[in-house]
Formats: sequence, C-alpha cells, structure tokens
Amino acid sequence: MRLAFRIGYWGDDFYGSQVQPGLRTVEGDVIAACIRIGLFVDPKEGKIAFSGRTDRGVHAAGQVCAFTTDEPERAVTALRYELPADIWTTGWAEVHDQFNPRKEAVARTYSYYFVEHPGDTAAMDSAAQAFVGEHDFSLFSRKSERNPLRHVKAAHVTDEDGFCVFTVTAESFLWNMVRCMAFALAMVGRGEMDADGIGALLAGEGTARVPAAPPGGLILTDVAYAFSFTPLQPSPKAERALVRREQDFRLKKRVSAALRGLGPDLLREEQVDDEIRNLP
Repeated sequence: MRLAFRIGYWGDDFYGSQVQPGLRTVEGDVIAACIRIGLFVDPKEGKIAFSGRTDRGVHAAGQVCAFTTDEPERAVTALRYELPADIWTTGWAEVHDQFNPRKEAVARTYSYYFVEHPGDTAAMDSAAQAFVGEHDFSLFSRKSERNPLRHVKAAHVTDEDGFCVFTVTAESFLWNMVRCMAFALAMVGRGEMDADGIGALLAGEGTARVPAAPPGGLILTDVAYAFSFTPLQPSPKAERALVRREQDFRLKKRVSAALRGLGPDLLREEQVDDEIRNLP
C-alpha cells in the first residue's frame, strides 16, 4: 500500500530536506525511521518521495512524503514515535500506487517571517500583488535550467503578533524564489523600491538577480492535493521539544535584556520588540 504523510520539522539542524551523503537531512532521517520499524528495507523498494525540497535552515509545517509499504497500520501508528523530536507527523492518507507527491501537488504555500520589521506593511502588501499571475521569475531565483515561468495564485503581507509576514501560494516555486521575493518586499517596506520596481524585474528589465533573504524565517506551511489528510497527532517528544525551544527563546530574550541593563520591572516584550525594529 502507498501512503502519504504530512510532516513538519524545525529546520535548524538539517542540511536541507533532500538526502545528501554524510549530512543530516529530513529525508535521510525519515528513511532511517522507516527502516528501523520495518516499513521497507531499501528506500528504492519503498519508492519514497517528497513534495519538494527545502534548503538548509528552512522549516516546514506541511511538507509531504510518500512511500510504499506492506505494513500500513504500523506506519500510521508507529512512525511518529520513531521520528526524531525535530520532525513530526500531522496527517496521513492512502494514495494510489503511482502517487508522486511532487507532481500531483496542486498548490504550495510558504510564509516568510521577517527578523526585523521592514516598515510599511501596506506598501509591501500592495507591491506583493505584482507577483500574482504567471511571470518569469528568473531574477527572483537562483540560476538554473528550469523553466522560469511560475504561476502565483496569491500573495499577501500582514502584521502578526508584532512580526511582518509574507505569505505566498503558487503551483510551484523555483529555487530560492520565495526568499528573493521576500528580500524585494523588504526593500519596498524600507522605501528602497516600489511595485513598479518589482514589475520591472518581472519583465526582465535588469541583469542582477535579487538576493535571497535569510532562510531562518521561511516555513513551508502547506502543500495541497485533490484529497484531504486524516489528522495525526505529533508524538509527545516532538511537542515537548517545540515547547522547550520556545521556553529557551524566551529565556534568552530575558537574559539579553538583563545584560543590557533592564530590570524585570522595566522589561516588557513589546518594548524589546520595538527596540529591535528600530535598530539602525
């Protein structure tokens, strides 16, 4: 039987999602977990495939992998417990024998969280509409031999809990495309570019490719198909690891503020956030 699993992962400790010899990757860890619990002996036998690749440091909430196994019940009940704490499952589905998660995806959605708020959210959201539709994204991606035409279905920039967030949905993306789009939108937020400038780049006016924004703020939030997934709860160790990571970040934020001379009576999270946004 062939199964598809929707998985999430914290990307910091992975050298991307795709298998690379001698390096820790998401796909490598998933394959190892499947082999340990006897879902298949060899990844070629299991025909394991992912919906797409993510770069080093990029996170996911909705990545999809598929494989073929003679032990479907064991896969559904046991895989989530065998995965490491920084990979977790959120859903599963039975699919046809030739299912390819990359080719059969109908849309992919990414969210990019800016480390520092670029400034004018409304201007960024307005400029993001220039990306919607079919365009040549050659100047918004890493150079490759792939067809640079991509169809973007939706693009928005919003404020969320003090963060500026760029969310974009397309049928597919080029390498570094979302991060390059985010970099250009940050320039708009700072008043260094406008929507016309983005339109000019999409029209191929210029030779310099837009740099890619840092990977740490990027999340593959969803990959959509013609079917739905049955929800699957992450393992307790994965949930505990996410809580511990959040607690660690909060502690580091508190320690950093203390080292800067702020006492507990003066420290407010919104104050620190405002100071970070206003750094030169």
